[in-house]
Amino acid sequence: MHNFQELKVWQKGIQLAVDVYKQTDTYPESEKFGLTSQMRRCAVSIPSNIAEGCGRKTDKDLSNFLSHSLGSQYELETQMIISKEVDLINHSEFEKLTSELNEIQKMTRTLIDKFSRSSV
Repeated sequence: MHNFQELKVWQKGIQLAVDVYKQTDTYPESEKFGLTSQMRRCAVSIPSNIAEGCGRKTDKDLSNFLSHSLGSQYELETQMIISKEVDLINHSEFEKLTSELNEIQKMTRTLIDKFSRSSV
């Protein structure tokens, strides 16, 4: 088992979730059950899956939960692109969130590779 709170990727995932919450606060009420809800659930899922994986007994389990987190990251990226295309998010905020997310994606892929190799 690993201490998830010490992982930089988890810490960055928490910050991304906070930033997504703040950004989606500006979305119209008509998106409350649409993109706002979807993006927030994805953003929360990113560090949550990392934490859950750290609580499992094997590196293989951790790698699987990191993969779930990565899936949520790509889902969030897609929703951010849609938000930009329908003018719910401005270019600079989109770039800021995308940069944060891309860094988390790289870190997650590195950890998946590390923990999937150690379980073979």
